[in-house]
Amino acid sequence: MPVSRLLSVALFVCAATGVSGFTVTTSNANVQVKENEGVDLTCSHSADFGNDARVEWKYKDLKGSQMYVIFDKKPTAPYSSRVTMYGTNLRFSKVTRKDNGVYDCEVSGNNQFGEARVKLTVLVPPSPPLCRIPSSVTTGKTALLSCHDSDASPPPQYRWYKDGTLLPPDPSKISGFKNATYRLNTETGNLEFPASTKMDTAEYYCEAVNSAGPPQRCKAAKMEVRDLNTGGIVAGVIVALLLVILLVLAIWYAHKKGYLPSDKPKTNVVYQPTSLYGGEDEDGEFKQKSSFVV
Repeated sequence: MPVSRLLSVALFVCAATGVSGFTVTTSNANVQVKENEGVDLTCSHSADFGNDARVEWKYKDLKGSQMYVIFDKKPTAPYSSRVTMYGTNLRFSKVTRKDNGVYDCEVSGNNQFGEARVKLTVLVPPSPPLCRIPSSVTTGKTALLSCHDSDASPPPQYRWYKDGTLLPPDPSKISGFKNATYRLNTETGNLEFPASTKMDTAEYYCEAVNSAGPPQRCKAAKMEVRDLNTGGIVAGVIVALLLVILLVLAIWYAHKKGYLPSDKPKTNVVYQPTSLYGGEDEDGEFKQKSSFVV
């Protein structure tokens, strides 16, 4: 029986039994491996793609950027030193945290296309997180405490401690914390007090936790909630007013004593003596009345 007829019969049987042809599968769609270790990503396809089926691997990082790992049956430049392909499978000799993401095995042949996706998680233990804890907050104001670890993989969960006591993510469910007003996000690491009270004064620290290693914490720091210092504000206003009054008095005294230049223009007064001859015209100008000849 010709091969083409056998293929047609196989496709007919698949359709009749509900089994679809042109399938691409993987034996492990969620792979976890420690950093700096090797790992295999598997991919297989049905025979109906043909013996010359084209197989390519693509990588998409956690931010959505995509690039080829295997193209035209060869590793691309960024992977050439640590990736090989055996059959349709992908083998890493060593992985780093930058390899976190999804890998698509794409198969095309006989005018058909199929793909299988593998998620790779590189296990990296937490590092001591970066914590931001305000040292002083005014009563009634919002206080935000933050905690973040950019190295851990998978992304860590965060836990906050107050004076050494673990704060529950939802205080309303714990009897001892029902009066607490904080909001805790275990995924972002933010601990927020919408309206701080003196009861929130304490020493705080945060832990980063994931499945790759032991928890890590930041250095504890004290946050103090204080009332608004109205007495100090009033005293500051009074001092400022006194300084303004003293400045005005100083300017007035200097102006009175002539220490400051005057803005008025000076006028020159010319004195013209009266005539020695006692005669003077009405316009006040001196005129010669007689002459002497020697």
